[in-house]
Amino acid sequence: MEKFVNHLKFSESGVRGVVGEGLTPHLVASLAAAFGMYLGRGRVVVGRDTRPTGEMFELAVAAGLQAVGCEVILLGVVPTPTVQLMVLDREAAGGIAITASHNPAGWNALKFIGGRGMFLDPQAAEELFDIYGQGGFDFRTEHNLREIRTFSGAFERHQERIFREIDVEAIRERRFKVAVDCVNGVGACWSPAFLRALGCEVIALNAVPDGRFGRTPEPVPEALSELARVVRDEQCAIGFAQDPDGDRLTLVADGGRVLSPQLTVALAAEHVLDGQPGPMVVNLQTTGVVAAIARSYGCEVEYARVGEINVVEKMLQCGANLGGEGNCGGVIWRRIHPGRDSFSAMALMLELLALSGERLSEIVATLPPGFGRGCKYPATALQARGILLRMAERYAEFSPLTFDGLRINFPDGSWALMRFSNTEPVLRLYVEAETPEKAAALYDRFAAELEELLRG
Repeated sequence: MEKFVNHLKFSESGVRGVVGEGLTPHLVASLAAAFGMYLGRGRVVVGRDTRPTGEMFELAVAAGLQAVGCEVILLGVVPTPTVQLMVLDREAAGGIAITASHNPAGWNALKFIGGRGMFLDPQAAEELFDIYGQGGFDFRTEHNLREIRTFSGAFERHQERIFREIDVEAIRERRFKVAVDCVNGVGACWSPAFLRALGCEVIALNAVPDGRFGRTPEPVPEALSELARVVRDEQCAIGFAQDPDGDRLTLVADGGRVLSPQLTVALAAEHVLDGQPGPMVVNLQTTGVVAAIARSYGCEVEYARVGEINVVEKMLQCGANLGGEGNCGGVIWRRIHPGRDSFSAMALMLELLALSGERLSEIVATLPPGFGRGCKYPATALQARGILLRMAERYAEFSPLTFDGLRINFPDGSWALMRFSNTEPVLRLYVEAETPEKAAALYDRFAAELEELLRG
């Protein structure tokens, strides 16, 4: 469920837009009031990232929530996964994370978190937006207002939770030298100290928490040349690149090779399933390397729609402890909390290195191969739907997955995904195979078929 209204994007995870154009303090206060009504005027935790507009919107959110009778707990600048965890820790009815995540500077957003510490599912989000659209909130009088409080120990609780689940002493004994690119986001407040608490020598980049991003907010490989240089020149064991709200993670291996975000989830699978075998859930845009790793441990992989809440709900259904969204380097480890978390992922990566005794480059070299290639074509939603139906018929013998676009898994482990974008009028194609040559051939094949159907 994703739609645009007045240049704002509404989805199950919240509402985002450009500050001063679609997103204003008045709108934010109204959305917060609607969320307070949706939660039954309960206790709500609120956290934010470091964007310069965050403090302004924090005040607006607090006002909107208090105005309809909610008790408000302000967590300050903390990662989005910390806000999710604090919903349960503070026994709150819900939470709001004020962050536009990986969106460019100038954007901000509200992410709505339900009482389970998870983003709202599409049905719940629709109900919230209906309340907002109807307006007419029942504002409280002075004598019925509840207090606004602060809680300064949120991330410490988050860190304690992670440290209880990993072998901290094994990591500390190795005294790893690591580099972390915090992109001037929440990681600038918490990541260096978090890594030092694990015994690491830390080189921090973009570590001023002012929200003035020193690189592209999304930790895509092409934006991480400086981190790669530092890892190489300083002979670091590993490099970490976060997004502004701390739920995505991209890795740089020793020697300075920037890894695909897909491998963040694949490496988590390699480590966790080795000691804790069980089912795993990933979204449809996740590399087939994860499925190959899972099979090597006798585990099944289930697929979910793109979007954190969709993966988490599927994890709950099948009892999976581990999940992820490979396209964004999002690791979900339910032993900490049911949401993407770069801090849990960093701890897992360090534990993997500590317990294996191998370099990251050596571990990556042992993973099943996977080479991807993609593109996009201008298309309307109606065009895309017709094309996907045709392609589903054409490849019916492979039992394609059709619940979020069209994913075709071939017997040799290669696969192709065709999906209409939620954010722009394009049809996306992505293919993956075990060699670059096979990936190129698969890409050429599907690109030709799509272009033929688009012309028709």
